[in-house]
Amino acid sequence: MITLSSDFGSPYPAAMKGVVLQNSDARIVDVSHEFPRQDVPGAAFWLREVLPYFPPAVHCVVVDPGVGTDRAAIVVRIGDHAIVAPDNGVALPAARAIADDGDVIEVFEIETDEPASATFHGRDVFAPMAAAVHEIGVDSLHEVADLVRADGYEALAFPEPTVSQTGASGAVLVVDGFGNAITNVPGEAIESRFGQQVRINGEPAPVRRTYATVEPGQRLVTVGSHGNVELAVNRGRGDEAFRVDAGDRVELAY
Repeated sequence: MITLSSDFGSPYPAAMKGVVLQNSDARIVDVSHEFPRQDVPGAAFWLREVLPYFPPAVHCVVVDPGVGTDRAAIVVRIGDHAIVAPDNGVALPAARAIADDGDVIEVFEIETDEPASATFHGRDVFAPMAAAVHEIGVDSLHEVADLVRADGYEALAFPEPTVSQTGASGAVLVVDGFGNAITNVPGEAIESRFGQQVRINGEPAPVRRTYATVEPGQRLVTVGSHGNVELAVNRGRGDEAFRVDAGDRVELAY
């Protein structure tokens, strides 16, 4: 199995699929091609939340604002999984999430001649490498031509929140398609306060387990499926109601 993820929209992923199908018999699964454009941390968050649910696969990830520069291209091996991606940190949070106890994260650099295009390495570098890794097997990366062990690589870590007895200080990591503002504050910070109110950036909001426990259009604070505090609106957009966007600070007070 090869999964494809990008910020390309359409029709660029079709060319990547064509390359994969010319070079392998892999089953292709699209994760998403609608990641926020050129938003490496945002894509890294969603990959961290999604890729661990897949069976062993080669994951081809292209969110690459540095395409055509001297940034490296890498293959990350984690157990029976491999992630083929630009070396900009996008792969590392997912790799850490996939890793079981005892799994070692190995990083290889892709050595290639000048790609056919300076602007479409998804087609010319990453898709061919994903197909090659799939065909030879994740356990045999040392046999893949054009792969060498990386001396170093870009690590990406999400900002850490501060939690105290009086509240928490954090940031919005991403805003999903529903407008839910997902923060880095752990859900444990509000799990004892369902049915009560907290203050978000100085303004009160109810803490609820589900969206439908407030009236349509009403704000709420909840814990999302990712386990983090989420700012939401029942049948509306939390980012607009709370006036926040990805990267904004969030102050939560009890």
